Amino acid sequence: MSVRKLKPITPGQRFRVVNSFDTITTDKPERSLIAPKKSSGGRNSQGKMTMRYTGGGHKKRYRIIDFKRAKTGVNAEVLTIEYDPNRSAFISLVQYTDGEKAYIVAPNGLQVGQTIVSGENAAPEIGNALPLSKIPLGTVISCIELRPGQGAVIARSAGTFAQLMARDGKYATIKMPSGETRLILLTCMATIGAVSNSDHQLIVSGKAGRSRWLGRRPRTRPVAMNPVDHPMGGGEGRSSGGHPRSRKGLPAKGYRTRSKVNPSNKYIVERRKK
Repeated sequence: MSVRKLKPITPGQRFRVVNSFDTITTDKPERSLIAPKKSSGGRNSQGKMTMRYTGGGHKKRYRIIDFKRAKTGVNAEVLTIEYDPNRSAFISLVQYTDGEKAYIVAPNGLQVGQTIVSGENAAPEIGNALPLSKIPLGTVISCIELRPGQGAVIARSAGTFAQLMARDGKYATIKMPSGETRLILLTCMATIGAVSNSDHQLIVSGKAGRSRWLGRRPRTRPVAMNPVDHPMGGGEGRSSGGHPRSRKGLPAKGYRTRSKVNPSNKYIVERRKK
């Protein structure tokens, strides 16, 4: 994976950095695994705006991803590595030996023609999904379940990964992408390897229009608002805005909003760094 810096032949391309997509093998998705995706434009069922700065964007179709990897003990061949407009990571189309096809989140280093498998007896190799009880300590993992059978919820975005640190009793100690260390049941599944498209963080849009294509509308700075609209609004001339806080008045920049009596606190060994 690599990125390309475009020649500044237009103002929008002057700072543009694009993904070279050198690992992508096809631009046509599997028709049996796509579904329509309706855009809400940030409105609820009554048509009222409940999310600001959302709307527009290019039309998309959803790719149905297999996050559970529940088809255990059946080999699958990697057919393609594809771009997915609904996520930052690349996805991979795999075909099982019984003919069934599925999309998975592609880990870094996965190659077309490679054979992957999930289950307790799978080898700890790139793309294979195993329970945490069967993964060697120190292994880099991604697409981790938080509850058995739930499907992957942790470390799914581009370039992210976690690390299996230890096992004790029925829990595994996982170092999360945020730096947090947390306990997860050994029966939860995880995929070997980091998520693909690690260069995603290097991409530069280059112009405002690209944000509009992604469905992001212009965001008004709080200091430019009136006092009635935001705690940081108002003031004579160009005022700094005072203490940084949200529209509802909650302090920003490091103020912790997590409940002290959250039931999952007992599973967190070490909090993420500020």
